[in-house]
Amino acid sequence: MSRIGRLPIPIPDGVDVSVNGGIVSVKGPKGSLSLNYVKDMIVEVGAGAIVVKRPSDIKKHKSLHGLTRTLIANMVTGVTQGFFKELDVNGVGYRASKQENKLVMALGYSYQVVMPEIDGITVEVPAANKIIVRGIDKQKVGQFAAEIRSKRLAEPYKGKGIKYSNEVIRRKAGKAGKGKK
Repeated sequence: MSRIGRLPIPIPDGVDVSVNGGIVSVKGPKGSLSLNYVKDMIVEVGAGAIVVKRPSDIKKHKSLHGLTRTLIANMVTGVTQGFFKELDVNGVGYRASKQENKLVMALGYSYQVVMPEIDGITVEVPAANKIIVRGIDKQKVGQFAAEIRSKRLAEPYKGKGIKYSNEVIRRKAGKAGKGKK
């Protein structure tokens, strides 16, 4: 039995969960999300908890068991607390700002990088070198943060670029100068 899949998902107060065919819908104080899951899996909404079961022990069902449970748990967490990713902008002249619903970044190019917010995602810029991406869908938050980061990846020599706040950049030594003869 899957260690993750067998755990029940507690339903907090103010969250409404409904299962209809192969779709799980979760509504909460921050919004609503829905998931099309594989119809082989059995999703039951009980007294204050959601339980995901698998019909058999074949490899496909074993692999889908924990996945389905985790996706539903992430939906419940998203509509109650939400998710966020923090990014740091490092480098001389590198900075970020917010103009209306667009993220504007100066990243050492001859032009400014402009990224409009997508629906369900909000971007905050508390300082010129810090970006916070927030939303209720964990996948969308991670994807948008990855797209921001891909505009200028942190390089290993000086550490210039965009990195996650908890990311550690392995630094390399620069070129060794020619020795004296």
